[in-house]
Amino acid sequence: MSDSSPSADPVARLRHDLRTPVNQILGYSEMLQEDAQAGGHNAYVSDLAKIQVAARQLIGLINQVNVEVLSGGSLPARTAQNVAHRGTSNLPDDGRGETNFFARFNGQVLVVDDNESNRDVLTRRLKRHGLAVETVVNGQEALSLVRSRPFDLVLLDMIMPEVDGYTVLQQIKADPQTRHIPIIMISALDELDSVIRCIEAGAEDYLPKPFNPILLRARIGACLEKKVLRDAEQHHLRVIEETQRRLAEELAEAANYVRSIFPPPVERPLRIDWKYQPSTELGGDAFGYHWIDPEHFAVYLLDVCGHGVGASLLSVTAINVIRSGSLPNTDFRDPGAVLAGLNNAFPMEKQNNMYFTLWYGVYHMPSRTLRHASGGHPPALLLKPSGNGPAVSERLRSPGLIVGAMEDVVYTSQSCNIPPGASLLVLCDGCYEIRDALGRVMEFDEFEKFMQEHGASPEGLEKLLSWIRERHGDGPLDDDFSIVRIQF
Repeated sequence: MSDSSPSADPVARLRHDLRTPVNQILGYSEMLQEDAQAGGHNAYVSDLAKIQVAARQLIGLINQVNVEVLSGGSLPARTAQNVAHRGTSNLPDDGRGETNFFARFNGQVLVVDDNESNRDVLTRRLKRHGLAVETVVNGQEALSLVRSRPFDLVLLDMIMPEVDGYTVLQQIKADPQTRHIPIIMISALDELDSVIRCIEAGAEDYLPKPFNPILLRARIGACLEKKVLRDAEQHHLRVIEETQRRLAEELAEAANYVRSIFPPPVERPLRIDWKYQPSTELGGDAFGYHWIDPEHFAVYLLDVCGHGVGASLLSVTAINVIRSGSLPNTDFRDPGAVLAGLNNAFPMEKQNNMYFTLWYGVYHMPSRTLRHASGGHPPALLLKPSGNGPAVSERLRSPGLIVGAMEDVVYTSQSCNIPPGASLLVLCDGCYEIRDALGRVMEFDEFEKFMQEHGASPEGLEKLLSWIRERHGDGPLDDDFSIVRIQF
């Protein structure tokens, strides 16, 4: 124990030892007075009150005395009279109505005091208030118990042998598992510096002995109320964390499902690969490709406005309609007819005011002809080989309104020839509308130039994603990134 501890002060230690038995007399007499009042034995009440007055006067004398007086001097009469006056004018509350006052908290309290009578007085008082009480006789036992059992409050005596209360307080507050337990320091000491040290070390409050029953009740009530609120906060936090964990698992499962509906890359008769990176757990992009018949091959990519669960549900639903060919009276070899059918099937007023853009193309392999149509979607990029230099690009886009905006929109199809060795890039606007650290947004021209140089290389899509991430910087992308490449 350091020399700065309260027990190292001989005057403080002497006052503590002198006041301890007087405090016990005072505590027992207060409880007996409460019992007498509750039982209607008023004849004993006044006598017990006199005992309390005398005890408080004696405590006042001890508080005034110094080392010389304790060694054999006498207390001046004027001082003794003042002390007696203070003691009689500060009578404790009669205690009526206190029984089970704290029962609503269902509190578990640990009392730490090396003096058996002190423990008994305080335990009796707390049990009368409806609290469950556990006691230990030294600081080491207290540390072991709070680490193994839950407590709502610790009442900790300041001066104890071996490990004093201040040291116990420091160790409890230093442990993340126990630092939340409210601690009230109790001691016969009344020095201000001791109070300050305990509060600075994390004690919730401080009670001098002998304690006033009203003050004891108020301070314990405040600490228990604080503990109840903190426990409720921690419970809500755990519920939120569990909900977030479960939601994250469900979102991950949904994201896996979205990826599972995308067709795998293929090598023959067309070489097809793709890159997909949603900006959130669930994106609003979806794509696919399949053979309509032995001669016609369809490729399509759609982008729902917004992100998250709602956008993902709409994108998956729409892509499954295309993939399954379930639009009635629609020739899926006619891109314009497909967009018109989807537009009528998914009106935005029935889709929570969400719409989507779409690029849809059909490649006729015998004639090497590609027919395509789009609704509010970025152009696809056709890269044609040009010898040893960068590819020559052609933007494939037909005018068309976003899908779902209004009924009976007519979408026109356009056609182009696909030369051998060409590459078709079907993409969303998240592949080029990238904001850099200075807030500048990339233009399609810059994206097109990059793909002219790298779009046909085996690592072209990976290079594109790396380039996009480098421009964007750390953190998730601002929009979903999805691109499909077909090499003819």
